[in-house]
This record gives sequence, C-alpha cells and structure tokens, in this order.
Amino acid sequence: MADQNNDENVEIQPGSDEFAKMVFRLNGPITDENQSLFNYNGGQLQEIQEGVYAEPAFVNGDLNMFFVIAQLIGEDWIISFSQATIEDENQITDLSDPIPTGQGLNMVGSISGDDANQILQYFQTLIDTNHGEWRMLA
Repeated sequence: MADQNNDENVEIQPGSDEFAKMVFRLNGPITDENQSLFNYNGGQLQEIQEGVYAEPAFVNGDLNMFFVIAQLIGEDWIISFSQATIEDENQITDLSDPIPTGQGLNMVGSISGDDANQILQYFQTLIDTNHGEWRMLA
C-alpha cells in the first residue's frame, strides 16, 4: 500500500500503526447512478441520513463493523468504519463515530485475517476501477 500523499513510494503494511492512520478517499460523491458500485459482500449500501451511507463490512459476536461513506474530511468522500451495536440479532441500535479506514481494517484483522484480506480486495477493486485511493491522515 503506497502513501499517496508522498512523492516517495513508501510501503505501509496492513496491521501496522502507520496503516491505522490511512483513510480511503473516493474520487467523487455517492450518487444514485454509482451507489450500487460500492456494495460489499452481498450487502447493499444504504443512505442512513442525507449524504451518509452505510453497509455491513464485518459482523460477528465480538466486533460489528460497518462501512460508513460520507464527506468526512473537507469536501472529500471517505469510506470509514463504524462500530455497530446490534440487538436482537438484526437491530442496529447505534453506530460509533467514524473510525479511520486503516484502523478499522486493523481491528477486523485482529479477529479474522481472511475477512480483512477480503475487505482489502474490495478496496483494491475500487482502486483498479478508479473509484478511490488510500491517503494518509495529516
């Protein structure tokens, strides 16, 4: 994973403290036309309030992480994570404040490396299709 804010191509490894400071920035806003492009693992990206979208990323008994996509840094659309509180097996009763993308991915990786790798592949697909890129938080 290269740090896109630096002319040098510095490799930042998932699971590291440096990776925890990374965010995934989209190359444009979520629209009705492109919303389905961001669906993950059979889930559907849903608008939960104006300009804020969410969908499950990793759900198990110990950690429930959702993608949250919104304009979180200035005008930039960011895919962050949010820790969800789930009651009665399917009722989402609370989402935490946004968690930087890298930090959330590290949290998933601490429980399931396979799921973290699947999420990394999702982000790589978005990069390959020119929908986003990794950025280091300032």
